[in-house]
Amino acid sequence: MPTTSVQLYSVRDAVAEDLHGAIARLAQIGLEHVEPYAFHERTEEYERAFAAAGVTAPSGHAPVLASDNPQAIFDAAAALGMAIVIDPFVAAEQWQTAEQVAELAERVNKLATLATERGLEFGYHNHSWELSTRIEGKHALEVFVGHLAPEVVLEVDTYWTGVGGADTPALLAALGERVRLVHVKDGTLDGDVSKQQPAGSGEVGVGAVLAAAPQATRVIEFDAYAGDVFAGIAQSLAWLKENDR
Repeated sequence: MPTTSVQLYSVRDAVAEDLHGAIARLAQIGLEHVEPYAFHERTEEYERAFAAAGVTAPSGHAPVLASDNPQAIFDAAAALGMAIVIDPFVAAEQWQTAEQVAELAERVNKLATLATERGLEFGYHNHSWELSTRIEGKHALEVFVGHLAPEVVLEVDTYWTGVGGADTPALLAALGERVRLVHVKDGTLDGDVSKQQPAGSGEVGVGAVLAAAPQATRVIEFDAYAGDVFAGIAQSLAWLKENDR
């Protein structure tokens, strides 16, 4: 089974209330890896929680592109033992033209060089608009990738690609080894996050998606969940153990 992690945004309420307790619960479920968000704001606390629970953070999310001090974010990532830093969000209005996308890619390339100097990799995580927006007949995300330096990585959110209208397995195959991580989530493809479900129980077609990116770390995530999100994560993990080989 490939490496499996969980995006801590899924349990953000629990993290806000009791970071150590939330990480411990995920470790009890059987997860050995986590993907924190805004880790540069609570670096020492995350470090203590990870050590206490016996988990590691191979990757993490932070708003690097919007930061006045990206070096500090990369330094925090290095302190937490990360290998990959992902910027999780660039607003839809910045993906509307070929010029905007090329400029964004140039900024990402420069930040990737900065990350490399600290022994890290840098990349981007999509939502739906990078796929639903078309530029010269291509998904905006594909245009973006065409401008990226070879060292820039991608974390493909395989729920949002589907919501955005992409053929996710075909997209993953086309992007190839650049895809280092995938967000694993399921639900209806109308974009209603309140209908998200554990992996394998929705419309995403998770099995075919994962088969198209065998090299990528699987990161379980829920944007929202109607039930106990820790139980939903456990169900997703169990599905992956059974079906993702």
